Amino acid sequence: MGAKVKGAGSSQIEIEGVKHLKDVSYNIMPDRIETGTFLCLAAINRSNILIENADATHITPVIDKLEGMGCNIEIEKNKIQIKVPKKIKAVDIKTMPYPGFPTDMQSIFVSLLTTVKGTSVVVENIFENRYRYVQELVRMGAKITIEGKTAIIKGVKKLYGANVKATDLRGGAALVIAASVAKGTTKVDNIEYILRGYENFITKLQNLGLDIKIN
Repeated sequence: MGAKVKGAGSSQIEIEGVKHLKDVSYNIMPDRIETGTFLCLAAINRSNILIENADATHITPVIDKLEGMGCNIEIEKNKIQIKVPKKIKAVDIKTMPYPGFPTDMQSIFVSLLTTVKGTSVVVENIFENRYRYVQELVRMGAKITIEGKTAIIKGVKKLYGANVKATDLRGGAALVIAASVAKGTTKVDNIEYILRGYENFITKLQNLGLDIKIN
C-alpha cells in the first residue's frame, strides 16, 4: 500500500508517515485456532472430519501432536482431513511462541487428553492463570492436577454432563469439545466468550451432527 514500516520481528516497529496509501487486494488468512479446534473435536469423538480453507503450515505443531497420538492426517492444498482410530495415545505438550505449540490450543488439547488412556503433561509457558477452565472439566469427571504452570492429565473412560461455565474464549471452547462426548446433558454458561472467537460455531457443530443449541 506504500507504507514505510520497518522492525518486523524485533521489539520495536518504526513507521514513517506518507502522503498517500494505494489500494491493494488481500485475502484474510484462515483462523489456525479454529482449524485446530475442529481437528481436536474429531479426535475426541474418534471420528473423521475434512476441513476446507485451512493452511496446515500455520498449525504444524498441532498436527505433529495429533499424529503423535495416532491420528491420520492428510493434507492437500487448503484442505486438512483427519481420520482418528478408536485408540489414541497420550502426549506431552509445552506451549511456546509462534511457530511453537500455540497457547490458544492448550485448553482444547487438555480437553481432548482427558479422554485418552494414560498420563499427559502440559506445560503453559506463555500466560499465567490459563488453567481456570480446569475446575469445570473436573466437574465433568476429568482427572487433572495443576502444579504451577504444569497440568497433569490422567485419562478417564467417560466424561459426564454437568452445569459448567466458560472462564475465557478457548477454555469455553474446550468445555464444548468435552461436552460433545460427555454422557448426558452439559449446560455451558458465559457463552459470549466462545461466540466472539468462532464464527457460526453452533451451526457448524450442528452440521457435524452435535445435538447443541443456545437457550
